[in-house]
Amino acid sequence: MLYPVVMHCPFPGMDPYLERSEIWPDFHDRLTTHISEALQPFLRPRYVALTRDRLYVVEADRPIYPDVSVLETRRGREGAELGGQGARASTLTADRPVVVDLFREEVREPVIHIVEPAAGNRIITAIEVLSPDNKVTGPGRDSYLEKREELWSGGASLVEIDLLRQGESTVRVPREKIASLGAWRYMVAVSRFSPPRREIYARKLEERLPRVAVPLASGDADALLDLEAAFERTWDAGPYPELLRYGEAPPGELTPEEKEWCRKAIEALRAGAEGRQ
Repeated sequence: MLYPVVMHCPFPGMDPYLERSEIWPDFHDRLTTHISEALQPFLRPRYVALTRDRLYVVEADRPIYPDVSVLETRRGREGAELGGQGARASTLTADRPVVVDLFREEVREPVIHIVEPAAGNRIITAIEVLSPDNKVTGPGRDSYLEKREELWSGGASLVEIDLLRQGESTVRVPREKIASLGAWRYMVAVSRFSPPRREIYARKLEERLPRVAVPLASGDADALLDLEAAFERTWDAGPYPELLRYGEAPPGELTPEEKEWCRKAIEALRAGAEGRQ
């Protein structure tokens, strides 16, 4: 069933429908680019924002159940050449195994590094928009956590942007602190290297995404990231009006109240669009 295309994002903050697996990678890459562009005016002339790739390898398997394999021993071949009955007796039939083809896939995840060119492109702050692979057990999460600690150990501040309701929390915030924040769906966690402290921006489904103070080197004023503005630019410039169909509930778990709120937000936008026609 086809549903009317919504030409503007119906939500005041994050669009929960973007978590569909076939849409998220495109959104993730576009949002990362727009965040980098939005920060650049606040960084000149001392810093620049570079989009770089973090690579890791995923090994997937596909089981194949083969036909019965026949193995012939050297003795069996010799017996066959002599025409003796030993050829049949020496032919061995292997037990039937489960054969697994292995596929190694290199996964690319874009990240933003704020660097200081005059200091040999020293990384001042790393900004990461979390992906689904970062929030489930596996090589994607392992790679992310390893690189995050490497950056922190090297003196970089961290900005983790989690716009995914699904998966296990990955941000560098203790679990007990996360639990104390109450009901929230999205989070930006800033880990400042100097002076060392954490700053947390937690948002509900119904709220605008935050304006985030992005740390630079000690003594320099923060750069301002208007995450909602970067999100809106990404949504409006992307293919999402054509891809997203709002006839069903968003992916992942929502409370009944959140589902009803989503339905009303979508209906309000459609009603307004019809009224302007």
